[in-house]
Amino acid sequence: MRCNRGLRHALCRPGKGDPSRSLVFDLKEANEAHFRSTSDSSEFTGLHKFVLTLFGATFAVMIWGVSFGGWWMAEMSALFLAAGIGIGLIGRLGEKGLTDAFVGGARDLLGVALIIGLARGIVVIMDAGHMTDTVLHWAEGSVTGLNAILFINVMYWIEVVLSFLVPSTSGLAVLSMPILAPVGDFAGVARSLIVTAFQSAEGVVNLVTPTSAVVMGGLAIARVPYERWLRFVWPVLLYLTLIIMAALSIGVYLQGAPA
Repeated sequence: MRCNRGLRHALCRPGKGDPSRSLVFDLKEANEAHFRSTSDSSEFTGLHKFVLTLFGATFAVMIWGVSFGGWWMAEMSALFLAAGIGIGLIGRLGEKGLTDAFVGGARDLLGVALIIGLARGIVVIMDAGHMTDTVLHWAEGSVTGLNAILFINVMYWIEVVLSFLVPSTSGLAVLSMPILAPVGDFAGVARSLIVTAFQSAEGVVNLVTPTSAVVMGGLAIARVPYERWLRFVWPVLLYLTLIIMAALSIGVYLQGAPA
């Protein structure tokens, strides 16, 4: 493939087409061996199609249950357990194959579950010891008296810190918004901007927080070490943060608050 001056394709950039420059290149052989089928036949049979259809239907039922049936963790767990057993039986894995597949999947996520449980324990200890209240009191004092642009950007970073301490989005909103949002009235910053700072901070932190089941579970399934993910994603976090801070500052300017 020849690259001209005006072409901006990923393959034309130095190093982008070289797999050896990947942060997980040293794991390539181990990952291929893990994900490669042990079956001698590579034919995509009707049985495979039926199993994949059943797999997709499981998620469709889950979406219906959560959206309209009032389902949550217990119901979803039962659904996936039943679907896993059903797929194993239909796929003719046999008793040993089914139990080995189930135990193997649980083994891959065991470390993630321990991390999430430990992180949740830290949050419980902080709440029981009223340490969260201390952090919120410090946050309130740190933004008092600041001008509007500096206030909204400091508010963003406060919410970033709090997002690590309180991984629950709704829980953090209940804790921080009643305290920090009224402070914006004294700085002349609209409460809508404070909510935007909160939501933006949560979104950025949720890309890397080790207490997120989505992040840690996804990395565990893809067999990507957490530290490699941090090395890969930190430039994205930097760009997002700069864009968010600029947008918040422009928002203050547009609303006519004193800068």
